[in-house]
Amino acid sequence: MASNSDTKIKKSEADWREQLTPEQFEVLRKHGTERAGTSPLNAEKREGVYVCAGCDKPLFRSDAKFESGTGWPSFFEPIDPSSVSEHKDRSFFMVRTEIRCADCDGHLGHVFNDGPNPTGLRYCMNGVAMNFTPDEM
Repeated sequence: MASNSDTKIKKSEADWREQLTPEQFEVLRKHGTERAGTSPLNAEKREGVYVCAGCDKPLFRSDAKFESGTGWPSFFEPIDPSSVSEHKDRSFFMVRTEIRCADCDGHLGHVFNDGPNPTGLRYCMNGVAMNFTPDEM
């Protein structure tokens, strides 16, 4: 799916380094991966929205989150199809579908076809690439 966003965020590498933590920079800007099981978002059970750590774009709702057993926060669908963009990833001697934030082009993770109903998809996201905003009580 291509991004329909008219709000593409462009920053220099120096600006991204100033804004992001070293771990966020490695994942979002250099397409890195956090170690499995290290994200505090794995244990997040409150209702709310997961937003891009690079630009605060809403990406996933808590009601689409599920326990995948992979060690990374997993979701069966984005908050809106235009929130993310898909890209072919041919690294590590395989072809995968990379997921990026539609607004800042930050690397979030990958999507796989082994998720639960209703979509059958597993958006396997790096927790460091997102922040959680709980719903107002």
